[in-house]
Amino acid sequence: MSVPSVPESRELLFVGGRLFVPGGASQGRAAAIAARAGRIVAVGPDSELAARFARAERIELAGRLVTPGLIDCHTHLVYCGERCGEMAQRLAGVSYESIARAGGGIARTAALTGAASEAQLMQSALPRLDALLAEGVTTVEIKSGYGLTLDAERRMLAAARALAAHRAVEVRTTYLAAHVVPAGFAGGADGYTQRLCEEYLPAIAASGLADAVDAYCERIAFSVAQVERVFGCARELALPVKLHADQLSNMHGAALAARFGALSADHLEYTDEAGVQALARAGCVAVLLPGAYYFLRERRPPPVAALRSAGVPIAVATDCNPGTSPLASPLTAMNLAAVQFGLTVDECLAGVTAVAARALGLKDRGSLEAGQWCDLAVWEVDSAAELVFSLGLRPLNLRVWHGEPIPSRS
Repeated sequence: MSVPSVPESRELLFVGGRLFVPGGASQGRAAAIAARAGRIVAVGPDSELAARFARAERIELAGRLVTPGLIDCHTHLVYCGERCGEMAQRLAGVSYESIARAGGGIARTAALTGAASEAQLMQSALPRLDALLAEGVTTVEIKSGYGLTLDAERRMLAAARALAAHRAVEVRTTYLAAHVVPAGFAGGADGYTQRLCEEYLPAIAASGLADAVDAYCERIAFSVAQVERVFGCARELALPVKLHADQLSNMHGAALAARFGALSADHLEYTDEAGVQALARAGCVAVLLPGAYYFLRERRPPPVAALRSAGVPIAVATDCNPGTSPLASPLTAMNLAAVQFGLTVDECLAGVTAVAARALGLKDRGSLEAGQWCDLAVWEVDSAAELVFSLGLRPLNLRVWHGEPIPSRS
C-alpha cells in the first residue's frame, strides 16, 4: 500500500464519538475532534465544533469509543526464523538461561537474521506489524539486536524504517547494541563492548538509522560495567538510552538506567526498592512486558505497588519477539498486565498511549488534546474495560494516523 499524506489545508471533523477519559469515565464522554494537517486543533462538543469547522470533512463515529492511537513502545518485530521448539523445552522444565547457554535463544535468531537481506527482513516483519495495526497501533518502536555485526544491524534498522513506507504508522528505531555476545567473538563480552564503542555505535549514529540505544543487562548478556561503557558512548553521540533491566535477576539494572537518564527501564521483575526509587528520581518510565513473563512462566512479577507508590510512570508493551514473547497483540498485553500484574483499566490504557509515548521520548502523541498528532483508535465497545478484559475480539472499527482515517481490515 502507499502511505497516505495529509494536505496542509485538509480539515477533518470526527463527530459523534465517545472520548476515553482516564479516571473512571470508562464509558467515554461525548465530544468531537477537529484536525488540520494531521494534528488535533480542537476537542469539544459536536455542535460547537460543527459550527467552527463547517467546511471540514465530517467523519461520523456513531457513538463509538475513541482512544488515542495505541503505541507499542517495546518490540523486536524485525527478525527471521522461529523458535517454537524452545517453548517445548521450557514446558519440559529447561530454563531460558540454560537454552541460551546451549546456543539457543537470542543466538539462534541472530544466526538466521544475520544471513537475511533487508528486503527479506522487511517482508518477514510485515505480518507482525499488520497484527499490531489491526489492534489500533499508530506508533511502534522496533529494536535491532539480532544482527550482531555492523552490517547486519544496519540492515535490521533499515528494514524497520522501510516498514513505514509500506504502512500508515510511525516507526521509532532502537539500536539494541549490547544484546548478546556473538559466538566465538575474540575477547568475549569485554571485547565486543570495545568494538561497539569504537566502531559500531559511532557508525550507527552517523547513519541516522537509530533513534535510541538499548542494552541487555543480565548474567547471560552484559554486565553493569559493560553497559555503563556502552551508555557512556551513546551519551557522547547524543543518543538517548533504554535498558532491558532486572528481568531474570537483580543486576541493579533499574538504578543503572536511572543513572544515565534512560527513557525507560523494561521488564523489572527483580527490581528492588532502591531501583524503584532511582527510577522515580530520574523520571524514567517503567515498561512492563507481560508477554515475556507469561511465555517464560515466571513467578516473580515486577514491583507494581512500589512503582505506583513512588510515582513511576508505567507503560505496557508486547515485546513481540521470536523466543520469549511471540505476542503481536497490544490488547492481549493489556489483559495480561491486568490479570498477572494487577494494573487497572486506566493504567493499561495509559500504558499503551500517553506513558508509552513518554517511554519513546515523544511529546506529540498519546492523548486527545489540541497540538497532538491526530492518531486515534475507534472501537466497537461499550466501555474501555472491554479493551482490557476481553480476549480475541479485535473490536477496532477505525484507525486514524496523522489525521488519515484507515478502516479496520479485521
